[in-house]
Amino acid sequence: MAASTTITLLRCGGLSCFPEAVAQQFEEPECRALATLGAKLQGAERTEDRWGTIRHGMKLVAVILLLLPLSWTAYAQVVTPVEGESWLEHLHRPFDETSMGKSSGVYGPAAPMPGDWPLPHPGLKLSNKFTGQSTKLSGSDLYRMKCQGCHGESGTGAPPEINSVLDPVRATSAKMYIERMKKVGMDVTMKDAAHLAKQAEGTLLVRLHTGGTDMPSPNPYLTDAEVRSLFAYLRQLAGIPGAEKQQVPIVEPPLRVGEHIVKSTCHICHASVGHNPNSQELMEGQIPPLDSLTSRLSVNEFITKVTVGAPVLEGSPAIPVRGHMPAFTYLAPDEAADVYLYLSLYPPRK
Repeated sequence: MAASTTITLLRCGGLSCFPEAVAQQFEEPECRALATLGAKLQGAERTEDRWGTIRHGMKLVAVILLLLPLSWTAYAQVVTPVEGESWLEHLHRPFDETSMGKSSGVYGPAAPMPGDWPLPHPGLKLSNKFTGQSTKLSGSDLYRMKCQGCHGESGTGAPPEINSVLDPVRATSAKMYIERMKKVGMDVTMKDAAHLAKQAEGTLLVRLHTGGTDMPSPNPYLTDAEVRSLFAYLRQLAGIPGAEKQQVPIVEPPLRVGEHIVKSTCHICHASVGHNPNSQELMEGQIPPLDSLTSRLSVNEFITKVTVGAPVLEGSPAIPVRGHMPAFTYLAPDEAADVYLYLSLYPPRK
């Protein structure tokens, strides 16, 4: 996109002309989807109180800054749509028989009284840095996006369904292995311990690359730098001295962040495509597919639902209830917006 186009958009008088202006400049399908997202952001703005055009203008600039870099960076990044059945469907395991379905997560606010429904639309809570620029992630960030949904913040999991990651990681430390053997009355030389620790590290790295019988592969597949950084954080969780200094900073664009979260967290429960359940079917436990989320929810509704939780309409007649989906409070609003952006630009496939 030419610089003159950027100036034209920045001079655009109001939000109402923003999506049309963008659509006229973008030709590729992915870029036309940006205009659609801009329209949804516009709709979110109109639900808030109108205390002046300055506020709208500032947020318009923020949206433009989000969309423009994506017009030329989206193609350079290897990003693919999410596809296929959910991991729970793959395991033939109903949601209500999982630790998450048994209320082990953090849930949103209680449902309002029917007379108070619908609730006011929540306001966008994006940071000033949400401009579509790449983000520097650490191993702890990769863990949040790819592992924490199942293994928890501390890595202990939810036994017996989900194993702890701590003992397999501790086995990669020769010093820790020697100390553990001493506690059971066995002496192990450093040479033997180092050999065993190296084997354990190799096994764990393969698991991080390929997954396991009950653990999905880390789709999208991790780069070597991502694996090193994530592995260093796992060692930090396991209490291995010096591990906090081994994390490698990774620069990721917004679409890659969204892809990480969708494929490693959302896709555990949500199939990529499928029937969009009604309120009665939601009460019966059906889970909306990923391809329906951006049509069911506006941007700000989606961010609120993901990060702090929100009631949903269930049953017949439909009434507001707390809902079954936990709130992912460890995800930032910017990261939830990256999820919405990814699902909008890369629609899920069967």
